[in-house]
Amino acid sequence: MDSKSLSFLTSPILLIICSAILVPSLLRSSASADSYSSSSYSQSSATLVKGLSWSFYESTCPNLESIVRKHLKKVFKKDIGQAAGLLRLHFHDCFVQGCDGSVLLDGSASGPSEQEAPPNLTLRPEAFEIINDLREYVHKECGRVVSCADITALAARDSVFLSGGPDYSVPLGRRDGLTFATREVTLANLPGPSDNTSFILTSLATKNFDATDVVALSGGHTIGRSHCSSFTPRLYPTQDPTMDESFAADLKAVCPAADTNATTMLDIRTPNHFDNKYYVDLVNRQGLFTSDQDLYTDERTREIVESFADDQDLFLEKFVVAMRKMGQLSVLTGRRGEIRANCSVRNSDNSYFTTSVIEPEDEETASEL
Repeated sequence: MDSKSLSFLTSPILLIICSAILVPSLLRSSASADSYSSSSYSQSSATLVKGLSWSFYESTCPNLESIVRKHLKKVFKKDIGQAAGLLRLHFHDCFVQGCDGSVLLDGSASGPSEQEAPPNLTLRPEAFEIINDLREYVHKECGRVVSCADITALAARDSVFLSGGPDYSVPLGRRDGLTFATREVTLANLPGPSDNTSFILTSLATKNFDATDVVALSGGHTIGRSHCSSFTPRLYPTQDPTMDESFAADLKAVCPAADTNATTMLDIRTPNHFDNKYYVDLVNRQGLFTSDQDLYTDERTREIVESFADDQDLFLEKFVVAMRKMGQLSVLTGRRGEIRANCSVRNSDNSYFTTSVIEPEDEETASEL
């Protein structure tokens, strides 16, 4: 793999590499873990795009959120690191061509999938398996009425909550895309860990994210781990002067050379918990990536970082706002797209549908194609 490709193996706002860590929040009571919205994160101020609803599956799949959360609690009990992987998967889906489940698709005769683009090479294989497992459980109870895109959005929310973060409602009604993005489009929409704040603000402004949104979404780095290749350019051949000396020494012990195959925590203070300590790291010049630390260096975002470091509730509130905004990027609703029977395969490529009776919805989709 060339050096350009390696530089994209992780992305600043989107990279949340999983780690096997035990989170105290998993010990919450069943009553707490089975609530699906929080009064602290009101729906009233959230703007919904046409076709999405807070109660979309109320009649067709009323137990949807219970099914998703129940299974994820079991998954995270065995490996809480999968939470960060699912959250990252949702980011990588939404930022490329919208929250349409396209990142879940395998490649086809038309070309390689989004998964094969450099920024997605480190997405956890288990994350894709978990989404398809959830799809199977949901469709078994409700029929093929819930999209893989919606399941991915719910899994991301529960990954945050079950890692100690906020619980919040998610608007639903997305449908699954019929195409996946090219390598070039994927690269263009997932900035790298060495990108600075100016580049990231400009890039994400095209998706209607302001500086507060960008800083809040970066808070996803409060959980997970990173490979050395994503930050060793800050250590070798010369050390980044914005990095704390003691922090740099610790990183060099983990990654004694630029090509060391090792990992370290994204948040050195509370790597096991979804909280605001990531911002405390930045204030203390202990951000892992250039894209992280530059949020504190840049005057346009410095005060936002400081406010989040001082006020965890403010961070969590703005994180929810930004997540809801991200979760509505270029969504397909109504009759656009489809509800996949297998999250990794379009229905038109699914052997099950080529050898069985096509349901009414598929007749409509076929006529549109």
